[in-house]
Amino acid sequence: MNFHQDAQAAEMAADMSATSTGARAVTLAEGWIGTPYRHQGAARGIGCDCIGLIRGIWHELYGAEPEPAPPYATDWAERGGEERLAEAAIRQCGPPLVLGDARPGDLLLFRWRAGCAAKHVGILAGESHFIHAYEQAGVIRSALVPGWCRRIAAVHRLPPAIVIEK
Repeated sequence: MNFHQDAQAAEMAADMSATSTGARAVTLAEGWIGTPYRHQGAARGIGCDCIGLIRGIWHELYGAEPEPAPPYATDWAERGGEERLAEAAIRQCGPPLVLGDARPGDLLLFRWRAGCAAKHVGILAGESHFIHAYEQAGVIRSALVPGWCRRIAAVHRLPPAIVIEK
């Protein structure tokens, strides 16, 4: 095997690992459906918000949360302010992807309107659905209708998880 073949093999292995992490993230997210909405919560079956859903799934994938979540307001449509959610996604998952490259298990960050920070997040669950915690409904699977699609601010891929067989 030459250097080019080694690089291709490594890229394919990383891609397969990311795909399996994405599939596992979707499966885990589906297990949270029906969890009631609780601002700043992160407990499956008890209560979570959109960030808590991702924190809980992250914990199930990697064994710990990546960083403590600072206190945050309930209004995800507030104007101005820091892009704390987007910055955390970059720190933990790397730079955003092109929307057309999104795959199941990727994080979708949403911005209510221009001038607002991205303050909502969900997990892509297929070509036309995502799973998220929504104040009026708890954790649900929603269709990616045009109203949601035009609010997508960024797409991030979860880093590959090491699966430990039990």
